[in-house]
Amino acid sequence: MHLPITNRGVNCSRNTLSVEPKLASTKLRGVLTLAALSTLLLVGIAPAHAVTETVLYSFGSYSGDGKNPGSNLIERGGNFYGTTFSGGANTYGTVFKLTPTGKETVLYSFCSQPNCTDGENPSSGVIADKDGNLYGTTIYGGAWGTLFKVTPTGEENVLFSFGTYSGDGAWPVGGVIMDKEGNFYGTTSLGGANDSGTVYKITPTGEESILYSFYSYPGDGSSPQAGVIMDNKGNLYGTTSGSGANNNGTVFKLTASGEETILYSFGSHPADGGTPVTGLVMDKEGNLYGTTSSGGAHNFGTAFKLTPTGQEKVIHSFGSGSADGRGGANQLIIDEETGILYGTSPLGSGKCYGTVFKMTLAGKETLLHHFYPDTGDGYDPQGALLMDSKGNLYGTAAGGGHNAYGGGTVFKITP
Repeated sequence: MHLPITNRGVNCSRNTLSVEPKLASTKLRGVLTLAALSTLLLVGIAPAHAVTETVLYSFGSYSGDGKNPGSNLIERGGNFYGTTFSGGANTYGTVFKLTPTGKETVLYSFCSQPNCTDGENPSSGVIADKDGNLYGTTIYGGAWGTLFKVTPTGEENVLFSFGTYSGDGAWPVGGVIMDKEGNFYGTTSLGGANDSGTVYKITPTGEESILYSFYSYPGDGSSPQAGVIMDNKGNLYGTTSGSGANNNGTVFKLTASGEETILYSFGSHPADGGTPVTGLVMDKEGNLYGTTSSGGAHNFGTAFKLTPTGQEKVIHSFGSGSADGRGGANQLIIDEETGILYGTSPLGSGKCYGTVFKMTLAGKETLLHHFYPDTGDGYDPQGALLMDSKGNLYGTAAGGGHNAYGGGTVFKITP
């Protein structure tokens, strides 16, 4: 059932305050389209106008339903697919399907095999192949987490169980990506040669290769909490939440042959961000954009830009006033036509429990929605947003919703 919620203003405490994001001055491109933005900006958060949020689905609506979605959605054939961290027939999470009209189907409930050799608790979303099969990771189950496949009819298969041999990775918190040959790439937060996490490759037949083990030298990163992205040359890019030259995490590049380069170590200058726990997006010029969960001018995290040569700029410091989101932001997306960044912040202030925002590449932020769980809205938005061809945004909130349990929501933002 669709339940629209009126945006009650741009400030969690209902007072109008402006904020001043960090300055940025560069001509940049979006992922697919030019976005010429070369003017220095010093602006306040602009108020949102005519923005409507609709709760498409509230989890925990029936016995055996999933609860606490903590990841992004994908769209295939007009339907949405994702995971919940808990709930389901066995309380260990689900893979679900949701129609545009809000009808939900649990495709699979985890930990259904004898002795729980199955996976447990997916913390990231799924990807799909051309046949509609879904792939993702669980952080528990198996030995130390799993890579799984779920068919369109709900049949599940564990493709790989992590931590089954010495030096293997463990605890795959981030999701996976797939190349043209059907190989999977991702990270583990633990394990590897130095027990500081890994980047791995798994073939379609389930054969794993450790491409890199973190903390291999002084100043290296450790404990990646998000997955990786791949450029057209096969290089992988990602973040680590720990270590680096300043013990505040890193952005790294990894070649197809496993050669790693630390592109940036956070905490390198005053008001820099720290502890990145989300992934990256890349524009056509090879610039990377992401978020940190701490640091910045107000110590509530940052949004940053990183050039291919490793030059970093903080484009926004979160918590820039009582209206702004806090706790950094989840993974960003870039609008394919305009180059505008979109994201969610998991925290707010006052009676606000998270935000949805858009941001220019120069750091001008506009708040589109504040979450108020006392209205039946969700709270604590998680994962990256999904944008359709009309500019509508879709995402998940880990808690709240229109039922007594408060098992989280799938929401739609109509700009």
